[in-house]
Amino acid sequence: MSTGSGSRSGKKNKWSLDFSNRNDPSWRTPDVAAPVGYLEKSIPDPDSRVSDATLVAKKAWDVATSPLKQLPMNLFIMWMSGDSISIFPVMMVGMMLFRPVKAIMSVNSIAENFEGSQVVPQMIVYVISNLLCLALALYKCSSMGLLPTTDSDWLAFMQSPKHLEFSGGGYVLC
Repeated sequence: MSTGSGSRSGKKNKWSLDFSNRNDPSWRTPDVAAPVGYLEKSIPDPDSRVSDATLVAKKAWDVATSPLKQLPMNLFIMWMSGDSISIFPVMMVGMMLFRPVKAIMSVNSIAENFEGSQVVPQMIVYVISNLLCLALALYKCSSMGLLPTTDSDWLAFMQSPKHLEFSGGGYVLC
């Protein structure tokens, strides 16, 4: 008595492929045409070196202007966080202060990755854009009241300025 699987193993289906002898030339069918645009060997492009240099320069400029691209997003985040002194705005301001400083300190490691005659202008743009991000963080600190900007912040004997009006939550405070 033979089982169903024994009779199947000796017989090949027309849709089954045997991958055990792929190196055999009879395994590949010669009547299948190559796809459109297929070439047996690659042709080197003589302009590839020129395009590689332009791609490297473009990537270097992208890295140099990346802090400028982050500036609108940071402006929006600072506007959304408000002027109150709570954990979220303080964390955002801290991030805005430390990221540009860390980026300016690591400018030499960034400059090592790029080559060419435009490295110096790219790094100048990179440092200036990080300084703009730092200026935004300092402005946010000033608007939150975290920077000492009045005389009474520096001198102990000076009186702090009198507030003309106080309000809070619908209650009148005098």
